[in-house]
Amino acid sequence: MCSGDGECRPLGLPFAFLSLLISIVGLVIWIVGFLLSCICPCCLCVTVIVEMALELVKAPIHVMEWFTSQIPC
Repeated sequence: MCSGDGECRPLGLPFAFLSLLISIVGLVIWIVGFLLSCICPCCLCVTVIVEMALELVKAPIHVMEWFTSQIPC
């Protein structure tokens, strides 16, 4: 988006929306993985899936940090 003085700033809305969708998917995976780990706590693969889902839930924070670092000061 450009202001009147010719300084352009990129729009972050598409990145924010995409990271929100990824976060929601991660939350669903986390809930399913958590329920599976309660049913069978001996499954190591379920623990790995739950950890991966937690990273997906944190995705909006990572995306916003990356996006704000791309804006020139």
